[in-house]
Amino acid sequence: MKVESWLFGAGVFFFIPVSLAYGFLTNWSEWVGILGILLVGGLAGMIGAYLGFTGKRIGMRPEDRPDAEIHEGAGEQGHFSPWSWWPLVLGLACAGGFLGLAVGFWVMFVAAGLALVALVGWVFEYSRGDHAH
Repeated sequence: MKVESWLFGAGVFFFIPVSLAYGFLTNWSEWVGILGILLVGGLAGMIGAYLGFTGKRIGMRPEDRPDAEIHEGAGEQGHFSPWSWWPLVLGLACAGGFLGLAVGFWVMFVAAGLALVALVGWVFEYSRGDHAH
């Protein structure tokens, strides 16, 4: 993860000066853009630091070595639920929440309830039925 950590870490050294240049070009009158670019620089720094610490903890991956073979990266990459509908329901609930910001605040209450049901369903989908453990 060395390349990824350096890439995101370099984002700090790019976005912080860009935010200062943006502030100078707008006569420091447009604070939303300045703050947004500063926050992007901070986020890039946090991601770069996380990837750097994780890379030191887990060691070299096959993607990090120039002499690696394709078969070294084969195998299980994680646990995914291809039949799960809960991510779709949670995404629709989030879309409903943003719709509530635009249309009416009462829609956000309905979306929050749906999001709570979807999140609980997604977390506990392996605790019931055929896939219980």
